[in-house]
Order: sequence, then structure tokens, then C-alpha cells
Amino acid sequence: MIATANIQYAWTLFVPEIQETFGWERASIQIAFTIFVLVQTWLAPIEGYFIDKFGPRLMVAFGAVFIGVAWVINSQATSLTGFYIGAAVGGIGVGSIYATCINNALKWFPDRRGLAVGLTAGGYGAGSAATILPIAAMIESSGFQETFFFFGLLQGGLAFVAAWFLKSPPKGALNASAKLVQSRRDYTLKEALNTKLFWLMFLMFICVVTGGMMAVAQLGVIAQDLGVKEFEVNLYFFTMAALPLALMLDRVMNGISRPLFGWISDNIGREKTMVIAFTLEGLGIIALGYFGSNPWAFLFLSGLVFLAWGEVYSLFSALAGDAFGTKHIGKIYGVLYTAKGIGALFVPVGNLMMEATGTWSTVLYTVAAMDLFAAFLAIAVLRPVLAAHVLKSGIANPDLAPVAAAAAGRPATV
Repeated sequence: MIATANIQYAWTLFVPEIQETFGWERASIQIAFTIFVLVQTWLAPIEGYFIDKFGPRLMVAFGAVFIGVAWVINSQATSLTGFYIGAAVGGIGVGSIYATCINNALKWFPDRRGLAVGLTAGGYGAGSAATILPIAAMIESSGFQETFFFFGLLQGGLAFVAAWFLKSPPKGALNASAKLVQSRRDYTLKEALNTKLFWLMFLMFICVVTGGMMAVAQLGVIAQDLGVKEFEVNLYFFTMAALPLALMLDRVMNGISRPLFGWISDNIGREKTMVIAFTLEGLGIIALGYFGSNPWAFLFLSGLVFLAWGEVYSLFSALAGDAFGTKHIGKIYGVLYTAKGIGALFVPVGNLMMEATGTWSTVLYTVAAMDLFAAFLAIAVLRPVLAAHVLKSGIANPDLAPVAAAAAGRPATV
């Protein structure tokens, strides 16, 4: 997961260099990012099928080859089409690795799903923290083409080696959570799609992921437009430009958020954790739009936004495992994960909104409202719907039946 992270999270470093070299419009270049996310997310249900068929080792090895090839293609591209092809190849590779690793974590640790998935997803969220500065330095010294080529081979090779250490868990003897209501039934994909719980989760996922996707793709652009990109931050021991520092800080916060909020959700529940995180993200984005032209505020608030955003990948996957079981979770979460692809469609729209209004505030306030709406849905709608769903399908831990009944608004004797 660490080796795949730069395909998404370091992209923002390359966009200004590509634009300067070829003179293309920024929105046209960012279509590559959208293609990457669409391919990564919308192929997830198919990848889930192959995970069940071939197991984790072959799927991750396959993905490793593709992530290496993707950046090699980018290193040779001289047209937008070339970058679009590289993005599609990278999306296949990252999707194969990401879906497999999340799927395996859900199956191995049913009693600590939030933490296990959070730690796994945290590798993807924080994976680029250690390489942001080397990539930025190599772009500066050797150009973006050589940087794509070198790091493509490095990342693909590391992921390929790691693939052969994976295995699926043995059947049976895995205990359900003693604190969270979980279904004891394994839903098929068709059955999951016929529940209102699935589509509620899908809507919430779209609302929350959109803001984070815009920040991931546009942070460098936003920093430039706010006038803080080149600001030198003096940290006594060293001095660094605001943008690379913000990117490094954001990756760390993004990585911390996934196991942190996953662990919290294992103890207080997914729905309550979602309320806390989504509200924090919404308020952080509003503040970024208002105070972002201050370099110090930009650093702090961008870190806060990533801290509150990264948890979506641990909370929704863990919740899917709780609600629908793990036998077919690769396919089920694969479809749910396509919400990220829908969110990616708004990345170029964000550019167009900014150009139309002349300010990023309009964009940021819009996505903040979506975050706060998702927080409302988590406590007002998701909690009773989830409890009713688990009671209907059979609760894994019978001791928690009264808790589920109370959340669903039913008599405690259910």
C-alpha cells in the first residue's frame, strides 16, 4: 500500500511542471487524475471477483507491475493522451493492490475491523510522506520525466516483492466484535444492493470523499492561487517551502487518521465516529477557504482536513464488513468504493467553479456543506437503519441485541 501511494498523492507535484513544459490547460491535465480514480474505483467490483478466485498474492503482484508501468508511460508521454493512458494503467494497478489489501484486512480481524483496515489504508494515506521531498527534489534537479521513470520502477518493484508475503486467513475461529453490532449473515452482492443501508452508505461516501479528492488533486494549485506556495517556513532546524511541507504534513495526518478513527470506531461505533470526523472536516474546509491565504493557517488547516478525511477508507469498509459479512466483501465493497470515482468527477468541476467565481472559497464551502450533510445522515439516519438491518439479518453477538433494538427504535425484547 505504501508503494502505491505516490500514484495518487504525488500527482499534484507534477501538474505545474507538466503545464509549464507543454503549455496545456490545467483542467485538461487534471483529467488524467480523474481517469486514474475512475479506473481505480470502478473496476473494484471486478477485482473483488478475481481476489476471491486467485487470492491476494497474484492480485497484488499483477497490480505492482501495472503501477510501475504507469509511471514509465508518464515519463515518455508527450501528449495528453499519453498521460491519460498512464493514468488508466495506474488505476488498474492501484485498484488491484488496494482492493486486495483492504479485503484481506476485513477478513483477518472481524473483532478489530476498524483498526486493522485503518492501519492497512494508512499505508496508502501516509505512504508518500517519506518520498514527497525526494520526488520534489528530483523534479527540481532532473525534471519530471526522469522522476516518473525512476520512482515508477522503484515503487513497482517494492510492491511486487511484498506481494508474495500475503495470504488469506484460515476459515473459522474468528470472533465477532463484543462492542459493535455485526451481521452473522454473509450477503451476496445482489442482496446487498437490494438494501437501503447500502445506498445510504453510498450517498454518504460520495458526500465525504468529494472534498478530500479535490484537496488531494488541487492542493498545489490552491497553494499557488492563494499565494502561499513559495512561502519559506522557518522551523528553526530547517527552512522549507510551504507547499512541500504541507504535502508531507498532510500525508502523515492522512495516514494517522485511518487507524486512529478506525480504532475509535471499534470502541464507540462507526456512526458516532463518522459524526465527529465529518463535522471536523467540514469545519476545517470552511476555515481553509477563509484563512488559507495565511501560510501558517494553510499548513495547519490543510493538515486538519486530511486528518478528518482519511478515515473514510477505514470507516466505510469496516462498516460494510459489519453489515454484509466478509464472504463476498470484495465485490460488495468494490461497488461501494466506486463512490470515490463519482467524487473524482468533481475534481475538474472544482477548477471550472474557481475560474468562474475567481476564488477557491466557493468550491471549499460547497464541499464543506456536503461533509456536514453526511455527518447529519450518520447520526439521524444511518444509526437506526444499520441496527434494523443487523436485527433482520441476524446479529453475530446476541448479547448486543438489546443495543441494536434500542438504536432501531424497537422494543428491547427483540
